[in-house]
Amino acid sequence: MRKSHPVRRAVLATAATVSGIVLLLSLKPASDPGPAAAAGGTAPPAAAQSPQGGTLAIGDGTVTGDPARTQYGAVQVRLTVSGGRITKAEAVQAPKGGQSDQVTSNAVPRLNQAAVTAQGADIDAVSGATYTSAGYQQSLQSALDKARAAGSSEPSGSGGGSGSGGGSGSGGGGNAGNAQARTVTGDAAQTQYGPVQVRITVSGGKVTGAEAVRAPRGGQSDRITSDAVPRLNEAAVAAGSAEIDAVSGATYTSAGYQQSLQSALDKAGG
Repeated sequence: MRKSHPVRRAVLATAATVSGIVLLLSLKPASDPGPAAAAGGTAPPAAAQSPQGGTLAIGDGTVTGDPARTQYGAVQVRLTVSGGRITKAEAVQAPKGGQSDQVTSNAVPRLNQAAVTAQGADIDAVSGATYTSAGYQQSLQSALDKARAAGSSEPSGSGGGSGSGGGSGSGGGGNAGNAQARTVTGDAAQTQYGPVQVRITVSGGKVTGAEAVRAPRGGQSDRITSDAVPRLNEAAVAAGSAEIDAVSGATYTSAGYQQSLQSALDKAGG
């Protein structure tokens, strides 16, 4: 019996060692910062630095996003930026007519406020206005992209001015002119189906944005306006003048648009 004690002690010692190793292995994952960080939500702060979150430079002035087409009509958002921050957001186009009037009047002010608060397009949809909210976010993101493009182009302009030595004075003036985009609203043009009034944004002597702040509404005019106005806006920016083609099926609206656009161009100095 005495000879069996060393064997028993060896067996007990081996069992204790194995138990200790198992215990250490079971505790190791909890002390590993890698998996804990991955599951602990460190990714969201990084995601908040994405371009949609508004952390990139934004050029000052007003900028209008591309119209987003929805099941109930187009949605188009204009931003006012000052000091690199969004100070105002507004929908210059939104679904109209019938029940859409009630939905738009309830949703758009809340979306405008959300855009200013979030300083980006990462905003919640308004309950009961899913399509309008989605279109708003899409056009808002387009406006942000344009504003960031303007903001990223400013440093190169100022750098060129300072690098020219004696021409730094004129270079600085040119940069200031580009940064100070201005808006001009043409006179309202009366048409058979209602007035049309155009507002343009001018920067650096070029038309950078165009929008119809008034257009025929009600009945069939809602569909015609939602189809024609975005195309007329794009044509005005592309042409930089009032020499644009009429949209098929919207002859009166097109004629009124051109008339008010010409008025705005005249006020802006041609």
